[in-house]
Amino acid sequence: MKTGTAHLPLHYGKAPSWLFQRMKELAKEITAFIIDAYGPQEMLRRISDPFWFQAFGCLLGFDWHSSGVTTTVCGALKEGLKGLEISLGFFIAGGKGRASRKTPAEIETICNQNSIDGSQLIYASKMAAKVDSAAVQDGYQLYHHCFFFIANGTWAVVQQGMNEENRSARRYHWLSEGIKD
Repeated sequence: MKTGTAHLPLHYGKAPSWLFQRMKELAKEITAFIIDAYGPQEMLRRISDPFWFQAFGCLLGFDWHSSGVTTTVCGALKEGLKGLEISLGFFIAGGKGRASRKTPAEIETICNQNSIDGSQLIYASKMAAKVDSAAVQDGYQLYHHCFFFIANGTWAVVQQGMNEENRSARRYHWLSEGIKD
């Protein structure tokens, strides 16, 4: 179920490397704490909340009101948790641009390595992207798709589209809770 959207000014560029390194470390420690204290399902719930996600980005040090918070926070999470996915039971696929188009293959690889049935996860990833890119038709073209999931098949999506005409971005959040086949 879609859990919300965020409207942001569209900015180009990247976070400074010194900041991104710190964001990766903070993302790793905060995520590990949340998962240890509340479980991986709670981390999915939090990521799917657009207000929590924005605040998390500020906490990590990316405190600009910008489209960059989406890509930078997702990137910091994915890179910061590398090597810890199995112990945390928390997996991340996708990313910005070309990486977003490789999400299904990445989900399949992760699932095969961890004896998880990935067919429903791949379908969910594709459908969330299709809804926000084709069905909604709001003028925002998706360029970022990040798929978060745990071994029991629960998932969250954070994806973002841009509208270059009005120089804005729209972030879309999804959570698998409440979805029926």
